[in-house]
Parts: sequence; structure tokens; C-alpha cells
Amino acid sequence: MLRFSVSPEEDGLRADVVLTARQGSLSRSAVSKAIAGGALEINGSVCASSSRKLRAGEEIAFAIPEQAPERPEAENISLDIVYEDDDLIVIDKPRGMVVHPGAGNREGTLVNALLEHIGDGIRELGDPERPGIVHRIDKDTSGLIVCAKSRAAFDGLKEQFERHSIRREYKAIVHHNIKEDEGTVDVPLGRDPSNGSRRAVNGSGARRAVTHYKVLERLGDYCLISAVLETGRTHQIRVHMAYIGHPVAGDPIYGPRKDRLGAGGQLLHAGYLGFIHPVTGEEMSFESALPEYFVKILTKLRNRANG
Repeated sequence: MLRFSVSPEEDGLRADVVLTARQGSLSRSAVSKAIAGGALEINGSVCASSSRKLRAGEEIAFAIPEQAPERPEAENISLDIVYEDDDLIVIDKPRGMVVHPGAGNREGTLVNALLEHIGDGIRELGDPERPGIVHRIDKDTSGLIVCAKSRAAFDGLKEQFERHSIRREYKAIVHHNIKEDEGTVDVPLGRDPSNGSRRAVNGSGARRAVTHYKVLERLGDYCLISAVLETGRTHQIRVHMAYIGHPVAGDPIYGPRKDRLGAGGQLLHAGYLGFIHPVTGEEMSFESALPEYFVKILTKLRNRANG
């Protein structure tokens, strides 16, 4: 059961929109169907209207219907394997690959590829829809991701992520010239109340999020930066950089509508990953070179900046 008081930011929004953003596991159509079936109570009274506009301060109770998770299937998909042993595997994920199955992406994901490469043994590790997955990077973000192959690795890596002891460094091209050479963005992130697929500063269920950034190169009206995650919230770098007025170039959600560089997606690459091997205790570190499409745009910007 999901219970909450409608926030001022949610005032005037439709019930199905707010509930989709709040619970995160059901699609808007599934939420609407549940509301029609009597799953929603507002101030103690059943409301069967998905379009009902909520008011700040109203008390909401929503009985989230149980859904049997779909079982992802193994698929023969090529993987760029950076490192592998009996306990874990490090992949250099290409842009365009979704990490795990979800609404609208049931096939062609990293999980489907891992099931083929590793086998059904990883199905017992974590969520049935995302076995072996201990962290994620966005579909159109390229770069390094570590996945577990054993229970010891899964538990150990999850613990390191929870302690924020794993070092993840990204490179990004962002809009506009950042005045300072480096800085930190420390503002909480949660779901955007008006769109459950987006994240927003101080959104629903906001949690602390910290990103450290450094300017590596100034390129006219753009900058090449490195960004180190202290925490790992969904879309964190993208939202944080947009929040300070420097959205990631090519970002179709948090950046300008027009992709002036022809990037075809956000220019964000997970280039460094460092952690302690959860079984051997060895210090592990991996680097991934910028992909070709990223380098081409970077070269174009350098040529433009140099006249």
C-alpha cells in the first residue's frame, strides 16, 4: 500500500500522473486500470477517476496491484568484455543498449546478453528482471558497468555501492562555458511528479545526490568535463548539470530541444570504474576510451574553437 500526502508540487496534477511517478513500477495505463478497480482512496473515500485533480494536503492511499515479473530470455548479443572472472564481469556498454528489460524494452538488453553468456546461474542474483545487475547506466550513455556472477560478488558490490566507495568517473560535453574550473552539485533528486520517467531536483521521494565536476577543456560555448559520482541516482549527472545551467549536449530530456551538434543522444561516457574485488579483496580499476561518435564531435568543437 502506498500512502502519502499530496505535496504542493503535485497540486492540480491528475491522480494517475502522480501515482505513476510516486510508485515507479507500473505504467500509467496500469495505474489507471487499478484506479478504475477501486485501488485509490482520497481522504478515506474511494476514487475511481484517473483524471481526478489532486490537491495539496490530501491523504492518498493506493493499493499497488501485484505483478508477476516477466522472465528475461537469453539472447546471443555481442558484448565488449573488459574483464571477467568466476565472480564478476566488466562490460564496456555501447550507446543504445538498455541495461535491463523494462516497459518497451523486453529484448536486446545487457541482461539478455548476460544470460546467454553466463547462463541461468545469475537468475538467482537480485531482481528477476535484472539478475546480476548492481548498478546501471542510461541507454544512451556509453561506458563501463560491472555485473555480478556469484552471490558473494553481488552482495559485496551492492554493499560498496551503498557505501559510495566505488569510484565512477564520466566524461561529458556540456553546454556553455562554465566559469569555475571545478565544483560540486549537492541537491536531492527524486521523480518528476509530472513525468515518472524523468528525475527532478527535490522531486517525489527525493534522496541526496552529489556530483563533483571538473572542466577539462573549454570549447567555445561548450565544455568537456569530468564528473565523479559520490552518489548514484538515476540520471544524476544529466539533471545536476542541467540544474546549474550546463545541460549535457545532445540530451533529449534535460537539454535543449534542438540537437545542434547532431549527437543523437547525450554525450556522456562512463570512462573510469574502480572498486575492491568483493571476493579477492584486490583493487580493481578499468578505463574506457571515448567512443568514435564522441571523438568526432569533440574534434569538430576543437576545430571550431581554434578558428
